[in-house]
Amino acid sequence: METSIVGVGVSISDRFRTVAEEKSTRVEHLAPRAQRLDIKVTHRAYRNGSREEETVELTLTGKGPVIRAEATDHDKFAALDQAVDKLSEQIRRAKEKRVDARNNPRGAKFEKGTGSLAGIDVQPAPLDVVQAVATGTIPIVSQAEDDEDYTPVVIRTKEFDAEWMTVEEAVDRMELVGHDFFLFIDARTDFPSVVYRRKGWDYGHIALSAVAPPAAELAS
Repeated sequence: METSIVGVGVSISDRFRTVAEEKSTRVEHLAPRAQRLDIKVTHRAYRNGSREEETVELTLTGKGPVIRAEATDHDKFAALDQAVDKLSEQIRRAKEKRVDARNNPRGAKFEKGTGSLAGIDVQPAPLDVVQAVATGTIPIVSQAEDDEDYTPVVIRTKEFDAEWMTVEEAVDRMELVGHDFFLFIDARTDFPSVVYRRKGWDYGHIALSAVAPPAAELAS
């Protein structure tokens, strides 16, 4: 398995590189079919030198979906350990889920006759969420340059290309990336949808309506 290590705002020492390569053998043992492990270390220094953080992001690629994990700590070696633990747990969960699916078939089932989904919790998005998405009024808190407008709240924004998939595929992808939710385009409806983790192996599914009602109707 090929291993790549890069630093953003921080240099990668020979000691860290050696430790990271040793950790990669643990990942390769759990995922022998993996082809590449990308390790990204990002250094962040906050205003007034209040604190510094090291974030380690791991991206495992090979045959099948990409698996990601990340961790943040004031020490990059500790962040690496935590990220490797998370990635290893996600690999184990994916393996257990495949075995469980083979032994006990369950999950969402699409009824072609009725067009309904069985075996998964499906509920419509709340009206205030639909209105916010339709009108573009979702509040975003940003940090201004002036001290008087400074806020300690930092919102990280990520953008991804839209992916069309089924609800079942979205659940599998969510497990692999280790998130509590996953945003996708439902291949059966072409509408934005979200799956999220509940207790155990239970999952929920939220789908937006085809057309959001006008703001005037929502206010009435």
